[in-house]
Amino acid sequence: MFFFFVGGVEQQVRQVLKSGAARCINCGSRADLVDYDKVLKLFFVPVWRWPGKDPALYCNNCNLIFPQSFSLPPPPPPTTDYDDYAPSKSLSCRFCDRAVDPQFRFCPFCGSSL
Repeated sequence: MFFFFVGGVEQQVRQVLKSGAARCINCGSRADLVDYDKVLKLFFVPVWRWPGKDPALYCNNCNLIFPQSFSLPPPPPPTTDYDDYAPSKSLSCRFCDRAVDPQFRFCPFCGSSL
């Protein structure tokens, strides 16, 4: 007589405590601080759940749940105003005369080649 056991333990997010709290250690994208449950599944059906010990970080991009002690610092907020660059760090477009980041190949305002 043979018995096959198809199952395992999985972690599932229960509640998001803080959005964008850190960066993922795997892919570098934003990770949320979450409460999570551990779930025992038999034949892909949840059988038993119990809460995790401490809040953890969850990456929406790669679905990784990892402890806070492993986290990277949160990413800096994105800057969208291109006119605030210092003159030493900026390049100006020759057609519209607006300040443009030197890493750009095309002007984001008029679309001309830099």
